Amino acid sequence: MRVLLADDSVLMIERLREMLGNFHEVEIVDVCKNGADALIALRNLNPDLAIVDLKMPGLTGLQVLTEIRKENKNLPFILLTFHANDNYRRLAKAAGVNYFFSKVDDFEKVGQVVDELLNRNVN
Repeated sequence: MRVLLADDSVLMIERLREMLGNFHEVEIVDVCKNGADALIALRNLNPDLAIVDLKMPGLTGLQVLTEIRKENKNLPFILLTFHANDNYRRLAKAAGVNYFFSKVDDFEKVGQVVDELLNRNVN
């Protein structure tokens, strides 16, 4: 599974790398520190999964999601945030997010989703 990471936090990227390193089938195809680079990478690299921060410089994760859904409705998309309030959840759902997780309360769910997606592709 080819995964794109986009987050302006070096610490969060390291946590994601560590988590994804537990999956031998996962290849991180790019790491982006802003939304504009993430959108370009999504278009050019065609990953199997995008894990994107909600608030980044330039384009937000929500803006990246909105733009990529115009071209790819099927890409599994995880939106991560420290701002997991109901308003952002509604906006993300309306934009077509698959998973919306709090970086504080739901971080481990990223690994669960990756595991589920890998098992879905095997069966």
